[in-house]
Order: sequence, then C-alpha cells, then structure tokens
Amino acid sequence: MLNVNHLTVSYRSVRALRDVSLTIQPGRLTGIIGPNGAGKSTLLKAMLGLVAIDQGHVNYDQQPLLQQLRQVAYVPQRSQIDWTYPATVWDVVMMGRIRKSGWFRRFSHVSRQVAAAALDRVGMSEFRDRPIGQLSGGQQQRVFLARALAEEAAIFCLDEPLTGIDQKTEAVIFEILHDLALAGKTVIVVNHDLGEAITHFDDLVLLNRELVAYGPRQSVLQPEPLQRAYGGMVHFFTTIAA
Repeated sequence: MLNVNHLTVSYRSVRALRDVSLTIQPGRLTGIIGPNGAGKSTLLKAMLGLVAIDQGHVNYDQQPLLQQLRQVAYVPQRSQIDWTYPATVWDVVMMGRIRKSGWFRRFSHVSRQVAAAALDRVGMSEFRDRPIGQLSGGQQQRVFLARALAEEAAIFCLDEPLTGIDQKTEAVIFEILHDLALAGKTVIVVNHDLGEAITHFDDLVLLNRELVAYGPRQSVLQPEPLQRAYGGMVHFFTTIAA
C-alpha cells in the first residue's frame, strides 16, 4: 500500500500542490486526473523525489518510498525524452535491467531473457535493432513500457502515456497495465482527458492543486467533485469498457 501524507509542492512562489493526502491500493489501476496545471505530473514526480517538496512524505508498506526506489518503474512524458539519443530499441529496454545487474557489468542471460520477453509483450520484438528516433510516437511509448516491464518492479508510474498514440497502442498499454494490477502491482497513470480511456481505471485521483476526490472511478466521476475541479459543465465517457 502506498500512502501520500500532507504533500505540498511549490515552484518558486507558486503553490503547485497543497496538503495532498491519499492512499493508493495495490492490485488496482489508478488514474490521476484533473485540468491543465492541476498538479498531476507534479504529484507523481514529488512522490518519486523528482521535484522538491515543501512538506509531507510518501510511504510504501510503512517505509519511506524514497528509500525503496528500486521497487519503482517510471515512464516519463515523451516530451521529456531526447529522441535523438543514439540508442536502439534493445538498448532502451536493457536499461531497465541496470538496477538488477549493476552499472558497468555485463548483462546476464536471465536479464536478456527478461528484456526479450518484455519487448515481445508490447509487440515490438521485430524493431529491436531500430533507433528509437525512427519510431512512431506509439511505438516509442511501447518501448518505454517494455523498459519498465524489464525492471520487474512492484510500483509502475506512467506520466501521460496515452498522449499522441494510436488506438492499437492504447489497447496494448491498458491490457498490460490491467495484467500488472491483477498480479498485485501498484499501477499509477497520469491521464490528461476524460475520454473513453477513463473507463479503464479502477480508481481515480482528482486534483486541482489540491485533492478534490479519490476512490473508485464511479464515486469520483460525480457532478460535484468534477465541478470543483474543472468548473462549468464537464462531459466524460461513461460506457463501461469491455
């Protein structure tokens, strides 16, 4: 279980998050939603120690998460990745094995098997020798998901993985994320819209620089919390995913 306690973050003099406390359960697919500038990515980064916090702390199984980052696989926004870096698909996925193998050590046969299985799981095995800069946006996202799978983590954190991808890739991503949740992993996804993808989440965290609501999807997607977060009339996809 992952507990966020009174998390507050500021960028210079601007308060990005204020006093956020919540619990994220393993075995469930959790989405972080809210309007632009609500602090969705900031919450994820603050939990992982990627941005400084003013106050608060995050525990995983009653111990500080920052002391257990080996348990975390993180997929950043695509806009934060240098796609001109001279690396192949295989190079990127093998980066997910560094924590297991150690820096400057040869990868073991087991690590190569794990990486190959991760690449196959996202349907990108045939591209293993392709430079990542020559891939489409959806293909690039699949490769970084494969890298996360290769880490064999307990917690998976993805920052807007659905941005700029095709429907086939979205389906692949959600199938894998649901499998991870069913395996008892903690899966957290920052999601920027309220379209059909919203129906895939078990739980939602609704932010607007503070916690507006969190819990099972249907309890969060209610008029009052949505009005508080977004203002005005809010439309969202309601059909239950198959």
